[in-house]
Amino acid sequence: MSGTGQAPDARPLIGIGRVRHQRLRPARHGFDHPTYFLLLPLRSLRARPDAALLRNRFGLVSFHDRDHGDGGADCLAWIDALLAREGIADADGEIWLHCYPRVLGYVFKPVSFWYCHRRDGSLAAIVAEVNNTFGERHCYLLDGPGLRFGRELTARKVFHVSPFCRVEGHYRFRFMRTDLGAPAPAPRTVVRIDHHDADGPLLHTSVSGTLEPVTPRAVRRAFFGMPLMTLGVIARIHWHALRLALKRVPFFAKPAPPEAFVTR
Repeated sequence: MSGTGQAPDARPLIGIGRVRHQRLRPARHGFDHPTYFLLLPLRSLRARPDAALLRNRFGLVSFHDRDHGDGGADCLAWIDALLAREGIADADGEIWLHCYPRVLGYVFKPVSFWYCHRRDGSLAAIVAEVNNTFGERHCYLLDGPGLRFGRELTARKVFHVSPFCRVEGHYRFRFMRTDLGAPAPAPRTVVRIDHHDADGPLLHTSVSGTLEPVTPRAVRRAFFGMPLMTLGVIARIHWHALRLALKRVPFFAKPAPPEAFVTR
């Protein structure tokens, strides 16, 4: 799978797919759940808002800027400022945000992905914005000459997410996406995140989906197919935590969050 950041008349997209998670040790545990998510072209939306996307207002499925970054009213301004502080000056093309929406006003976003492109469509940076259930947030910034869709990227783990994993080891990311501008077949996106520690692979996680434009019909189909999707995210986190505890997987106390908000 490959793709660029440029799509003619870029519109907000909704992805319908699956989220998968597999723990390898000390006890095997996994799940495979249906899900849906948004993929939003933020620069295009600034120039031309889309009436089909409920933004910063209540709806069956909606997007709110303050759910990201520093909680401000303009998430595009926030990501532009973050990139500028990190010395990335060429992310002047489209910025696509892959995230969970609010459903009936409720959301929990374990992770969102910011695909920051240059004007020629190549990737300048990817930001993985991670939230935990303690109300904390951290960003992993991926950049460099090897950055492209399909290439494995790594980041040292510094942020506490699960009490069943130590804050150690590293993540292996792989982002795959078909051409968003192709008329057929329907575009798809896949994100894989594997967690490795000193003993090797520990967790395999992925989220994937088939993309289509955000329309009232597409939103209704997603909502009524999974009407409590985001509430289900937080409920499943606690349900699977209970199952891990029953399997006697060791529990680790939450450390202090990293001093820096961004790890590069």
